[in-house]
Amino acid sequence: MLLCLDTGNTQIHGGVFADGKLLAQFRKSTHPLGSADELGVFFLAALQAQGLDPKAIKRISLCSVVPAALHALRGACQRYFHCEPFILQAGVKTGLKIKYRNPHEVGSDRIANAIGATHLHPDRDLIIVDCGTATTFDVITSAADYLGGVIMPGVGISAETLASHTAKLPRVEIARPEHTLGRSTVESIQSGLYHGHVGAIRHLLGALIAENFPTVRPLVLGTGGFSRMFADAGLFDEILPELVLLGLQQASALNAEIH
Repeated sequence: MLLCLDTGNTQIHGGVFADGKLLAQFRKSTHPLGSADELGVFFLAALQAQGLDPKAIKRISLCSVVPAALHALRGACQRYFHCEPFILQAGVKTGLKIKYRNPHEVGSDRIANAIGATHLHPDRDLIIVDCGTATTFDVITSAADYLGGVIMPGVGISAETLASHTAKLPRVEIARPEHTLGRSTVESIQSGLYHGHVGAIRHLLGALIAENFPTVRPLVLGTGGFSRMFADAGLFDEILPELVLLGLQQASALNAEIH
């Protein structure tokens, strides 16, 4: 079995694959990250809680946008699974042609999303919208050219910033409001977070499509922890919350000779 670990700024998202199928998923807060031993014990417990034998894990594929986490993650993999993890980073095979001015600047999670998307939809123009800590847009052509994208604050960051930089506005549950018009402070904040994000995503998608795909509309994929909140907003053709894990699985297969 293959264990995939996506270490983001907010959470570690894990998934286990066997014979190409995603068997189980789990999440852990990135803060506090914990030591290699704490991570290892958590991974073992998460697998056992879902009826999986940790000894069956033979390979590990991971990406991280938190550089400081790599040492502890690698140590946990080595000590508790007795294998050297494959790390999705600059220099490995991706199947993509990165057109960023500095390819090293592209987050490994964004590359994993792009790998997963091009595997699921080969020969298609694609835009991926990842609604996580940040909301990111990635533009990939049918020839697997990764053109670049957009980064904006995510819903969670926006909510936290609003609460921490005002004297009287509270932290609120991030949820889709029933009405645009809020009749309480909480409802008003929820409406602003949701509808403001919908408007921003819709505008940016329109601009990206007009600039890069003026003749044939690309497939728009939504992913990330907040993507399902926008399921009925008409923004995405598909919502694939596990896209980054699928990308890590494919990246592992592409680089099988090095791990």
